[in-house]
Amino acid sequence: MKVIDFKDAKCRHCYKCVRHCAVKAITVRDEQARIMVDHCINCGRCLEVCPQNAKTFASDLDRVKGFLRQGVKTVVSIAPSYAGVLDFETPGQVVDALERLGFAEVRETAEGAALVTNEYKKLVRQGGMTNIITTCCPSVNDLIEKYYPDCAKLMAPVVSPMIAHGRYIKKIYGPEVKVVFLGPCIAKKQEAAGDERVAGAIDGILTFEELADWLKEAGIDIHTCKDKPMGNPDPAINRLYPVSGGVVQSVITEEEADGYHKVFVDGLENCMEMLECLRKGELDHCFIEANVCEGGCAKGPASAHWNTSYVKTKVKIEKGVSYKAARNLPDMSGAEMAKKFGERSISDPMPSEEQITRILRSTGKYSPADELNCGACGYSTCREKAVAVFQGKAELSMCMPYALTKAESMSNVVLDATPNMIFVIGNDMKILDCNRKGQDLLGVGREEAVQRYIFEFIETGDIEGALLTRESVLNKKVKLENGRITAEESIVYIENLDAVLVMFRDVTREEKMKEQHYNLKVETVEMAQKVIEKQMMVAQEIAGLLGETTAETKVTLTKLRDSILNEEDQAYEC
Repeated sequence: MKVIDFKDAKCRHCYKCVRHCAVKAITVRDEQARIMVDHCINCGRCLEVCPQNAKTFASDLDRVKGFLRQGVKTVVSIAPSYAGVLDFETPGQVVDALERLGFAEVRETAEGAALVTNEYKKLVRQGGMTNIITTCCPSVNDLIEKYYPDCAKLMAPVVSPMIAHGRYIKKIYGPEVKVVFLGPCIAKKQEAAGDERVAGAIDGILTFEELADWLKEAGIDIHTCKDKPMGNPDPAINRLYPVSGGVVQSVITEEEADGYHKVFVDGLENCMEMLECLRKGELDHCFIEANVCEGGCAKGPASAHWNTSYVKTKVKIEKGVSYKAARNLPDMSGAEMAKKFGERSISDPMPSEEQITRILRSTGKYSPADELNCGACGYSTCREKAVAVFQGKAELSMCMPYALTKAESMSNVVLDATPNMIFVIGNDMKILDCNRKGQDLLGVGREEAVQRYIFEFIETGDIEGALLTRESVLNKKVKLENGRITAEESIVYIENLDAVLVMFRDVTREEKMKEQHYNLKVETVEMAQKVIEKQMMVAQEIAGLLGETTAETKVTLTKLRDSILNEEDQAYEC
């Protein structure tokens, strides 16, 4: 079952989800992140850290609404963390709000937690396990079975409070009743719908965020609701389950010394560290409460909507707890409370050293010194990333230094290929960068150029003016190298750098060709002038003969000469 998914349009290859996924259950293909369902432990960390809101999770909301529309008796199992997450004056207002939505009854999942606590106490009394890991957190359970399968034998063979409660509710009201779990946990969706070992116990999962949206849609304000009692007896200290150490406190309540050291571990990295210790045999006779979420279930990934601090949530939960063991527990058989855990290990192909080397070289890493291990791609080291590339989880382009170097290289190729002289000049007139043609103009290499000022080499009146006014200069004719080079000068202000881009286009050859062309025209005109003078002499003779004045002829021929010169001048100006 795919609990978490991505929105392609919003995934912007930032790789933040990859960086924060401790088990690297995210693959990137065609610059789009994808969840590898078989690798994922549904901790929801990627949902929390995604800056583009590109992640979604499967919703049962429409299915649950369908139960209610059809008139099917539906009971809510509400996680004890509601006390710290939802906003109300009395817990009973939450009951009334849910009943207004159409639910037949509201019971606390802590009722199921009491049943689980009883099973944990039995294991502790028996003392048959070297270490005991609690199995309330489905993400921890997946972590162990998939990535630490050798520790599966240390998992308490007990169902989670949610499953225990679902089975108990169906035992009370019959198998036809629908049970909906309401809580802050996304992994519960996978546990309820994707784990065949506990199939049928829960019919739907709703998060607190989904409930908030539903209440708003229905126009129900919790603060205006009545104070109604929960459908279950007081689960006492078992309401502490969502708080780190809550399971431990529930187990040791009114219990005698049993030889197990009680310890709680929260946070995925801490859980993985604990499992490594167990692998090495560094822990003995420990009862270990393990939660993937820091602080326990009180602040699960589906409760972030309220942005409530963990401390505030913890205090609110603890204030409503009776620090006593639950009494008069319902009778549940061992089979109803049991769950067998085992190996579901993930096996990915591993590349040879030669293959790793080849992948590293393809991203410009030819020696250990080239391996920056910056982590921008989401992997701790370049070698880890190379392995991920081999396994099809990552792409070569995910290497930011490589991509940047490649982009800079392409940019430099383009700049160096242009025949124009290009400079970037800072507001202090210092040379920030220049291309190869620019270096030729200056007569120094780039390393020296960027340590000097542009006024050391050329006249800078236009550059100073552009920096001062922030106005562009376009295609202005200037002389460079003491007049040896004629260039078209263009200057553009770069606001974010407070600098100017200066480009000189060498038009010396063009100007020489224009001059030669003009000289040719002038020679032509001079020749025409000589023809005019000769013709004038002839015209005078003819005019004398015909009775015309020589002045009229001269005016006509002069106009012809001037028109030729004017045509040339206009062409030059264009």
